[in-house]
Amino acid sequence: MKLERLAAALAAITMFASVCSFVNQGQNTTQNSVQQYQHFGGLSKKEYRKLANLKYKSGENVVVFVNGNNSTLKKNWNKNRIFYQNLDNLNRTSSSVTAYLDSKNLVKHSRRSRQTWRPTGWHGNRPGQEIYNRGHLIAYSLSNGINKFGKYTGKANGDLDNPKNLFTQTAYTNQHVQTYYENQVREAMYSGQKVIYQATPIFRGSEKMARGVNLQAISMDGIINFNVYIFNVQPSFRFDYQTGRAIRDINMKVSFNQ
Repeated sequence: MKLERLAAALAAITMFASVCSFVNQGQNTTQNSVQQYQHFGGLSKKEYRKLANLKYKSGENVVVFVNGNNSTLKKNWNKNRIFYQNLDNLNRTSSSVTAYLDSKNLVKHSRRSRQTWRPTGWHGNRPGQEIYNRGHLIAYSLSNGINKFGKYTGKANGDLDNPKNLFTQTAYTNQHVQTYYENQVREAMYSGQKVIYQATPIFRGSEKMARGVNLQAISMDGIINFNVYIFNVQPSFRFDYQTGRAIRDINMKVSFNQ
């Protein structure tokens, strides 16, 4: 009986310690989230949820201005680096990636290699139909010299296959829309400006494919200043965002008005 009581007591102590550890982990996660928000700026969780609940209607502009197209990022350029975030418990890049960039980060000689990472919601493209891209949160061409941990070493040649920097994005929004805003950042960097740039994939609930992406940027001279939400959509297709599966729909029209 004594042994049984001792075993029960040890089990209770172990369970109590596990609960305390779980609670502490949750508190630390919340604290880290608050600290990141205070440090970088960006949108609140409530604002991100509002974006996630937006519904795209065929023919509408694929871009929605957020906060009057004004960045909410704190204009305190730190050292040259990228702050990648860990994948969430569903293996998604659902947190903001924030980059402090200058002219050193422009990729001048592309040495792209094959991408192998399959972000959540990824499906192979069909013959002759490019539907999916591995969308970079911080573009390959803007991340020269920064290693996979986000630190500037001057040796790396741009981020290409980092799981913390990729999400399943439609070919249209990646190549025609997000590129437009990345070019603005690139031009500012070419002119010698320091830029803070942030990208946040927006997921609804437990869905594997992002509904869209929030892009923000501000240069230290204030000439570059934008805050947009880009719907993750593709002409002639609609998506089951829970799985990422594309469904042919010739009535789906996508418009991009700059």
